Amino acid sequence: MKIALIGYGKMGQAIEQIALQRGHEVVLRIRTANKHEMTPENLSKADVAIEFTKPEAARENVMHCLNAGVAVVCGTTGWNEHVDEAKAKALTKNTAFLQASNFSIGVNIFFEVNKRLAALMEDQPDYEISIEETHHTQKKDAPSGTAITLAEQILDNMTRKKRWEKEQASGSEAFPIIAHRIENVPGTHNVKYSSGIDDIEIIHTAHNREGFARGAVLAAEFVAGKSGVFQMKDVLGI
Repeated sequence: MKIALIGYGKMGQAIEQIALQRGHEVVLRIRTANKHEMTPENLSKADVAIEFTKPEAARENVMHCLNAGVAVVCGTTGWNEHVDEAKAKALTKNTAFLQASNFSIGVNIFFEVNKRLAALMEDQPDYEISIEETHHTQKKDAPSGTAITLAEQILDNMTRKKRWEKEQASGSEAFPIIAHRIENVPGTHNVKYSSGIDDIEIIHTAHNREGFARGAVLAAEFVAGKSGVFQMKDVLGI
């Protein structure tokens, strides 16, 4: 499989390492300095583009790739308002699009546990909910896309909560997402249910970027040659 890497920072380089280990070829590496090389001609050399950049750049990058007819795996978060546009473009261009807030296999299993736990806690109003996440200081969006996904899953599986709020909840129908930014932390997410009697917590702690990179390459392998809109659930069969 031939891959275009859109974003060649630490994450892009980690993805490249995994891709090469799995026998793939990286045919294009786009950084800020050579963004002019992200042309339809260059993109067309790839079977899949993997995009990990910044929220303000993601929409343009993804649309360039899709317009070139190249399948896209996107791990950039913080541009949710444009994701539906990218999904529609993929269908129009008869190619594939997969956007995920987190590509880690462990996190995607964690997502499934989170949904089940929220459903179990629906009728337990003595337990208040909070989500806490910690990432490296280079991560620009806060709260993280993963934390927002966790919050949305809780809201989908629990009627007694209506919304999440950043840092501090106002009212009994809300719960907070608390974000921390600390040097050299790949990512930790904690979902906590607290009562006067006890606490229930589920935690995912990433030790390095390898899990995210491996999941992104697995996603690229999955969408290559396909058309449609996909999720990591499709990749992992969960």
